[in-house]
Amino acid sequence: MPAFNGNAGPSTAARRLTDITGLWCAAAYCALAFFARQPGEPALSLFFLTAACAGLPVFFLYFYISRRGERFPVGRIFLWAAVFRFCGLLGGPFFEDDFYRYLWDGYRFATVGTPYGIAPEAFFADPAVPKLFQGILDQINNPGLATIYAPVTQFVFLLGYYLSPGSVTALQAILIVFDLVTIALLFRLTSAGNVMLYAWCPLVVKEIAFTAHPDGVGVCFLLAAIVLSRKSRWKTASICLGMAAATKVFALLLVPLVLLRAAPRYWMLSAAVFLGLYAPFVLSGGTDMQSFAVFAREWEFNSALFGLLSAVLGTFESKLVLGLGFAALWISYGIRYRKSGERIPRGDLIYGALLAVSTVINPWYLLWLLPFAAVFPTTWAWTASLAVLASYITGLNLNDYTMGPYQQPIWVRPLEFTPIVLAAGYDVFRYRRQKTGC
Repeated sequence: MPAFNGNAGPSTAARRLTDITGLWCAAAYCALAFFARQPGEPALSLFFLTAACAGLPVFFLYFYISRRGERFPVGRIFLWAAVFRFCGLLGGPFFEDDFYRYLWDGYRFATVGTPYGIAPEAFFADPAVPKLFQGILDQINNPGLATIYAPVTQFVFLLGYYLSPGSVTALQAILIVFDLVTIALLFRLTSAGNVMLYAWCPLVVKEIAFTAHPDGVGVCFLLAAIVLSRKSRWKTASICLGMAAATKVFALLLVPLVLLRAAPRYWMLSAAVFLGLYAPFVLSGGTDMQSFAVFAREWEFNSALFGLLSAVLGTFESKLVLGLGFAALWISYGIRYRKSGERIPRGDLIYGALLAVSTVINPWYLLWLLPFAAVFPTTWAWTASLAVLASYITGLNLNDYTMGPYQQPIWVRPLEFTPIVLAAGYDVFRYRRQKTGC
């Protein structure tokens, strides 16, 4: 998709309809923020109703203005995106408790120089822990494991601690800034209408602005590297790639593709940045990799192909088959990408395939996929942005004590994945029809 051309402005009707839709969505997010501030968690039905009210009108606006051949108002898209995120800042996290770990990591990093190496449960009876952080410590999930978050995210947690110790609001504000930069970068890569799909996406607003998941930091560095690489600014792009990889391992899937046309010294620079960010923590006795290994070996939640295949094969065999299949797809795509001369890798396809074979699919994992789905819009990706929210239907959120906290009713995964598969089938049908000219 070509970048937005600002020479011809949007029509008055397009601006007015954008504002009406933005105001409607803002009202939905304000309502969600209000309920998020009440004792306990919002009802699942209320959350799904809000997501539908804030998501479906965006699709309507996208198709309506696109089919009329009009331009989207860039300033209004960005402004309303900021308003939605401010609603999340006022609301705070719900359906999630990962932020307690972020706050604890920031405290540990600030006070001892590293968040790694010691599991939170070792401090349960430590009188030296301040009262504020004793309360945070009691809420951390999986306290028997040391932190699983990579170095760059730890620096974000550290910054949040310095801004306001123990405050999730400080972390939300930092992550919102990164997300707004991501939106600005997307305007350099695709049309304003496509950017709106990401900027106004309920999943993105919920997972970053409300819940403070840090994946958006890595995505921001990754997109910055792509924008810079398209201008052959390889030095800065390589630094950004190293930082993206040191934010979450997901970035490693695209780093080689972005660097395919770069000189070897830039590969070395990117690797040096990555290793340099890890080195101080390795020397101090620990990184995120120990807990990541446990996560990869033992955890399963909301899986798609793995859930199906493991019912027939064993766990190890299923991981092996799916892992080899994904590796083959990645290599095949890499060869095709190199020959194509394209400058933006299909992160939507790569991360989509990764999630399809993964043992865990959390909604915030789609934060890596959706920016690329804005550059390369597909029905399946944006269907997934709403459908995956069904993964929040768990024993914990249903208040069903006959189920495990993260156990899902048997009907949830068919409800979640069937629309995505049908949408993917529609995309294939439409692609073949366009290719044959029928």
